[in-house]
Amino acid sequence: MPLHRLPATLMRGGTSKGVFIRADALPADITLRDRLLSRLIGSPDPYGRQIDGLGTGISSTSKVALISTSRQPGCDVDYLFGHIAVDSGEIDWSGSCGNLSAAVAPFALLEGLVAGPHDGVATVRIWQVNTGKVIVAEVAMRDGLPCQEGDFGMDGVAFTGAPQQLVFLDPAGGASGALFPTGRRIDKLRLNPQREIDATLIDAGNPLVILRAADLGLTGLEQPQDVNTDASLLAQLESLRAQAAVAMGLAATPAQASRERPSNPKLCWIAPPAGFTAADGRVFEASQLDLLARIVSMGKLHHGFTGTGTIALAAAAALPGTLVSDLLGQPLISRPLCFGHPSGANQIVTVLDGEQVVASRLTRSARVLMRGEAWVPLTD
Repeated sequence: MPLHRLPATLMRGGTSKGVFIRADALPADITLRDRLLSRLIGSPDPYGRQIDGLGTGISSTSKVALISTSRQPGCDVDYLFGHIAVDSGEIDWSGSCGNLSAAVAPFALLEGLVAGPHDGVATVRIWQVNTGKVIVAEVAMRDGLPCQEGDFGMDGVAFTGAPQQLVFLDPAGGASGALFPTGRRIDKLRLNPQREIDATLIDAGNPLVILRAADLGLTGLEQPQDVNTDASLLAQLESLRAQAAVAMGLAATPAQASRERPSNPKLCWIAPPAGFTAADGRVFEASQLDLLARIVSMGKLHHGFTGTGTIALAAAAALPGTLVSDLLGQPLISRPLCFGHPSGANQIVTVLDGEQVVASRLTRSARVLMRGEAWVPLTD
């Protein structure tokens, strides 16, 4: 059994965790590369735990990022994201990870792919390969290293870290070519043979399917344990997600969408603001929030809310005629959107020029968890 030894860095970015590797450390053969990456994470795993790999059996940690010096004018590094299915080991390269984006610049600085000041702020321009978009990251530097410690807290992350400003430039249409791929702001999806429901299908950061919680018989207060043990509900949500992928021009059939694009589009539901208790026991009042939202990632309810899902949800909130702005009563353009999710709340600023989404601004933190050498056994 050949043993592959790869220089690798395990990093947390936002509320996600993934293995970062320089692209030039991997085989040029794509099939071999993907087999190595899946085995590195611990998939395919019929037990769903990834015990024999660096993943932990959940969507938020079954991720890889390949980083290289950028070939794009005006950019410093290229960032290629892969989302690995825990059970099958298939890698979905179709979209980005907004949370892991926060770890790209620190990794690039540590690897010497881009230079930063000994002390001060490093500005790193990232080419997001999956979506063909630019992300600008501002990373605090101290003693020649990216800052790891700080007092910035994120809901869904137990410890504080150094804040990092991320600006996603022109985030619309990276997968489909349009902010609203169908040309409509409200479409219909079939919930069952007798009933259709409204959906906003939007592509900003990543493609997202937005539904009303009430149309699904849900409240917007669901926790992962409420949804992820309900096989019937998960199957219904996947059917809706796959239908939407076809409507958005991302797959030819629902079956293809489920098979080849399990990561994107993602699907979320929204509800009016209500008080709730987050996973860590903190109590949020309805008055603190604009709405409630829940998002499904790789077939399971996310413990928080994805970064790119936050971008798409906020873009829909800022534009008239969507399910989100209709729920809010009017487009939200004068201040950040604040919404509740299972781990707490997210805030995001959307910058518009008319109805064009110029940029989305997020604050995240990132940290190096381990740097070293990954040993990957691979059968022929």
